[in-house]
Amino acid sequence: MSRLKVTDHIADFLHSSGVRQVFELSGGMITALLDSLCVRRQVQVVSVHHEQAAAFAADACGRMTGVPGVAMATSGPGATNLLTGIGSCYFDSSPAVFITGQVNRDEQKGERAIRQLGFQETDIVAMAAPITKRAVRIRTPEEVPSALRNAFTEAVAGRPGPVLLDIPMDVQRAMIEVDPYEEAPENNAPTVDLEPLLKAVASAKRPMILAGGGVRAGRAAEAFRRVVDALGIPVVHSLMGSDVLPFAHPCRVGMIGTYGNRWANIALMKSDVLIVIGSRLDVRQTGSRTDMFAQDRTIFHIDCEPGEINNRVKNCEAILSEVRPFLEQLCGAVADKCPAGRYDAWFGEIAALHGEWPDTAELPGAPGINPNEFMHRLSRSSDAAAAYVADVGQHQMWAAQSLELGAQQRFLTSGGMGSMGFGLPASIGAALSAKDRPVVMIAGDGGFQCNIQELQTVTRLNLPIKIVILNNQCHGMVRQFQESYFEARYQSTYWGYSAPDFSRVAQAYGLDGITIDDPASVDGAIDWLWRDRTRPQLLQVMVDTFSNSYPKVAFGRAISEMEPSSSPIGMEST
Repeated sequence: MSRLKVTDHIADFLHSSGVRQVFELSGGMITALLDSLCVRRQVQVVSVHHEQAAAFAADACGRMTGVPGVAMATSGPGATNLLTGIGSCYFDSSPAVFITGQVNRDEQKGERAIRQLGFQETDIVAMAAPITKRAVRIRTPEEVPSALRNAFTEAVAGRPGPVLLDIPMDVQRAMIEVDPYEEAPENNAPTVDLEPLLKAVASAKRPMILAGGGVRAGRAAEAFRRVVDALGIPVVHSLMGSDVLPFAHPCRVGMIGTYGNRWANIALMKSDVLIVIGSRLDVRQTGSRTDMFAQDRTIFHIDCEPGEINNRVKNCEAILSEVRPFLEQLCGAVADKCPAGRYDAWFGEIAALHGEWPDTAELPGAPGINPNEFMHRLSRSSDAAAAYVADVGQHQMWAAQSLELGAQQRFLTSGGMGSMGFGLPASIGAALSAKDRPVVMIAGDGGFQCNIQELQTVTRLNLPIKIVILNNQCHGMVRQFQESYFEARYQSTYWGYSAPDFSRVAQAYGLDGITIDDPASVDGAIDWLWRDRTRPQLLQVMVDTFSNSYPKVAFGRAISEMEPSSSPIGMEST
């Protein structure tokens, strides 16, 4: 047993738990934490310029490493600024622990009928509770060791997600007795009955797997690839499952959903047995017509949360299991059971659909640089990248449709929250987790301005982030929505909106930046971007303002019916 100050114990615990960075913006109620981290010098303190950026960076760290990402903020505005990033972790199943400082216990209003007693006193626990796995109000110093252990355990258990600890300043400064502890043994996962699934696959002519973000969240990508190799059936993926199979894998078909590859959506609708692994089957994946999505085929839905199964899409064969144990069991059951060439006709049918609807032909006649062609060209020169980090908007969809991901490359984006401003701070977290390997960050002009201040963090740390901004001088995704539903009245997306010259902004932050607007300049610009893989650089790519993200599911129709070939029946809500 040892006697330590609470903040010293927190610093030691973070280090022993494998945390290598803590992201924060300094404030009065976390100064004791910062001081202990500084004195201990075991964990790198990464100071950003907005707490939301700290949360997004922690999100990326957790996804990249499997160890909960950690972000800290002071009370009041510091804590509330974390909320969007906390919600993004919750919806995208990213393991993270958030530590907020709180005013001294004798300065808290308690049950008094007043709004606030202490300066910046704010009930962050009540605010964060709906978007965390657990939010804990620490009341005594003695609670801290167990609360920390439980937070890190819960953040990665089952479906991963964020946990928040709110610690008053006087608790942080207190002395406590700390007992050594042993890690609890992992529980053995129960086996599931695979016979119905194996029989269905054996009799299917057009089987298909839909891989969601749960494959990565469950740290199950390698097991998934072994299963796919053994089964030898086509795989489509959701936006959050973009990196479960490399682009060159023979079973990979493409992305499905609202902005999915057209050939992938059509192929999914033709399948007769569908195995859904770690996907919520939300409206962005199925479209609004769940009856058309379900049809009369057999759907096996594997998820660790019972509420997600038979939620929107009914009559699925439910397999309640965490993804990795399920896949490991399936690996043993399917080894050497599927003869080569069994689904050649089915793969040939999909290849024909791909040939008929290539992603690079969805914007015929669009002037200037074709975004989908640019993504292919960028990724063919980006083998060195550990990850692609996409912000939110049209560029996000062009990237997911067309990037050629390598076997060891990650694709990170804000899926469920869909928060603009995710890209730059998340790329900081990804770059620090990637151990000197570069990261490609892709953003639009609108989203990039939401956290543009983090260019200073990139410069200060000299992180090898290759920043690519597709600048169409508008909020393109919402402008496209206005084009479809509001007679092209572009209020606040094109009318009343502007963006700077980001290459000049980069130079103000001490980064090299260039701009291109001609397709003939693309090759040279990408070569320039990778001339020195160790340096941060910014490439601004000018894109036509009125280029849309196509294809797009025509709302109210089946996901195989996509704009601009089909027209929406009603107005979507997302």
